Amino acid sequence: MTKEILFYMCNAVALCGWLLLIFAPRWKWSARGIAACIVPTLLSIAYISLILMYSGESQGGFFSLEEVSLIFQNQYIVLACWIHYMVFDLFVGCWITRDAQKINISHLIVVPCLIATCLYGPFGLTLYFLIRWIGKRKFFIED
Repeated sequence: MTKEILFYMCNAVALCGWLLLIFAPRWKWSARGIAACIVPTLLSIAYISLILMYSGESQGGFFSLEEVSLIFQNQYIVLACWIHYMVFDLFVGCWITRDAQKINISHLIVVPCLIATCLYGPFGLTLYFLIRWIGKRKFFIED
C-alpha cells in the first residue's frame, strides 16, 4: 500500500468519526464507541505500524526545533504524525460532545467547535471552553 493510499484511507476513517459526532451525537455508538474507541484504535494501529517500520530511518530528535524538523524529512513519519493529530483531535471532539451533552449545551452551538477542533485542534477546544464558560459559567471540568 502506498503512503498516499494510506493517507486517504486514514482521512476517510477519521472523517467517519467526525461525521458521527456532528450528525449523530446522541446515538449511543457515536461519541462513546465508534468515534471515541474504534476509529482512534484503527488509526493508532496505522500510526504504530508506521512508527515501527520507519522511525529508524529518520534522523533527528525531540530536544530542539532543528532536531524535530529533521524527523519530518521522511514522508512516512510525516504521515504518522498526521495520524497522531487526527487521533487526538477526534478524541478531543468526543470529549467536547460528551461534555456538552452532560451540561446541556445545544449541539448546534457545539458543531462549530467540533469543526474547528477537526481542522485546528486547540483552537476548537479553546472555543468550546469559551462557550462553556460564557454559557454555563463552568470553566473547570467536573465528573
